Amino acid sequence: MSKLRIVHYVNQFFANLGGEEMAHISPEKKVGKIGPGLGLEKEFGAEAEIVATIICGDSYFNENLEAAKKEILELIKAEKPDLFVAGPAFNAGRYGVACGTICKLVQEELGIPAITGMYIENPGADMFKKDLYIVETKNSAADMRSALPLMATLAKKLLNKEKLGTPAEEHYILRGIRRNYFAEKCGAERAVDMLVKKLSNKPFETEYPMPTFDRVEPGKAILDMKKAKIALVTSGGIVPTGNPDRIESSSASKYGEYSIDNMGETAHGGYDPTYANENPNRVLPVDVLKDLEAEGKIGSIFPYYYTTVGNGTSVKSSDAFATEFAAKLVSEGVDGVILTSTWGTCTRCGATMVKAIERTGIPVVHICTVVPISLTVGANRIVPAFAIPYPLGNPLIDATEEKLMRRHMVEKALVALETEVDTQTVFEK
Repeated sequence: MSKLRIVHYVNQFFANLGGEEMAHISPEKKVGKIGPGLGLEKEFGAEAEIVATIICGDSYFNENLEAAKKEILELIKAEKPDLFVAGPAFNAGRYGVACGTICKLVQEELGIPAITGMYIENPGADMFKKDLYIVETKNSAADMRSALPLMATLAKKLLNKEKLGTPAEEHYILRGIRRNYFAEKCGAERAVDMLVKKLSNKPFETEYPMPTFDRVEPGKAILDMKKAKIALVTSGGIVPTGNPDRIESSSASKYGEYSIDNMGETAHGGYDPTYANENPNRVLPVDVLKDLEAEGKIGSIFPYYYTTVGNGTSVKSSDAFATEFAAKLVSEGVDGVILTSTWGTCTRCGATMVKAIERTGIPVVHICTVVPISLTVGANRIVPAFAIPYPLGNPLIDATEEKLMRRHMVEKALVALETEVDTQTVFEK
């Protein structure tokens, strides 16, 4: 009996090609298994083998979504696989979005099982949990040895069309699908049992957890931009030279407040810092906003910017940071905020901060590269950025032309702040 054929997808890091400096690579295919595929194949024993590994840089995938999907699907299709496995991505946001996107595409186009693994807070998990089985992992690759057996076990059941147990039993993220089953007690008895436990302060588990609809009402549009005070916020880690408050490069535990005249470098560990260190305006557009202030296009710039590193930073921390400094923005009479983000979990952090600020009534526009993550988290006004390491710039063009490009994006952000919206809106033009 021939072995079942598996195609595995990994990013540039897990293919051992490099980190952010190789995140630009386009899709390619390698024969056989590499990286985590070595451990994954062992879990299938004699039943299956990884016949090919697809590799794609995280930046390339998220910045060239439609082209990447088409290229990768053709590479997979050529192998005639029985199963597709992506990742696991753990808490890497861009990687998670890529894994989820391709798994969904493979299921729909090729009609074969597809599976991946992610940390519960990975933006990709929230985007794709209703579409596919995502094994729940911890937040870092240190969990690889635990994640691979769980993914393989679930994959075998999908291949064999076995009846699956609950998410807790099979270790996948809750998908929101309801199934009928026969219980030992009727609903009334179970409800009374839960009530008695609750009144006795004993642990109990609801059979129907209520969904969390975490959407924030959009802030009212700015009526007169020429009188408006605009503030800048970023999850892209821009800090004064030397990072005086030692904001962590990943999973930040703090944020900073600094003068807009004191930008020196990025503390962010999730993207190539070269271009932001050369010109921090590529992440936080102070130069263009100053020009617009001098020209009378805006009333004034709030003299301080707020910054943190969104790389792997939890939703809870992101919300807490912004809730705290949003109070100061209100007290200082700020009329609108431009908030910038770079890569995957950085965009999740940024969009979370957008909502926290907007709860005060101040309108916020989110300039980010990975727009689907911002939409999933719940930002209301979004302007697509140019590229992950330089969302508001392009080091490959002339400096004058680059600044004009940045100005166009900032002007688009100001239009967004002047536009009344009642639902999530992406300002493309």
